[in-house]
Amino acid sequence: MGNMIVKTQLEDVREFLKGSGSEIEAFLNAVTLDSLKEGQQADDYYYKAILSSIRKLAVYCEEGLEACTVILKAQTFSKPAAEKTLFRIYCHCIEEFFSPKSDVWYEDSRSAYTGKNAIKFRQPVTPSLSDLFVRLEGGFQRIREELEYYETDYRTKIIQSK
Repeated sequence: MGNMIVKTQLEDVREFLKGSGSEIEAFLNAVTLDSLKEGQQADDYYYKAILSSIRKLAVYCEEGLEACTVILKAQTFSKPAAEKTLFRIYCHCIEEFFSPKSDVWYEDSRSAYTGKNAIKFRQPVTPSLSDLFVRLEGGFQRIREELEYYETDYRTKIIQSK
């Protein structure tokens, strides 16, 4: 029974990554640095950092999607491999979305109480960029809630095995 739950979650995450990754890729293919800066007061460095973080997120989504696909296509389902993959997706994709290492945007923890979007940019951005994050945020929030278990459970298993 446990295998079926993990397998179902892996399938759900795969579909999420497929959709989110496609949306991020479409955005990156359509946008230029100049179009992002248009009418904004932010500096070049800030927008370059934003694009770098979005590209990194796209790569993490693609890698996670590939890992999910490989595990789901295997002749026998490996629950440990699936759990490790879900943990890595949480650590890379989800954490990078809500708190990128470059710190060009951040999650407003009060958003749950205000009903507003959680992602806030450090400087003003174009509507196309903020719209992308509005469209992506709900899915990332849902998957984060589903995968939080793997994040804590996997860390606990690693600590206990030492």
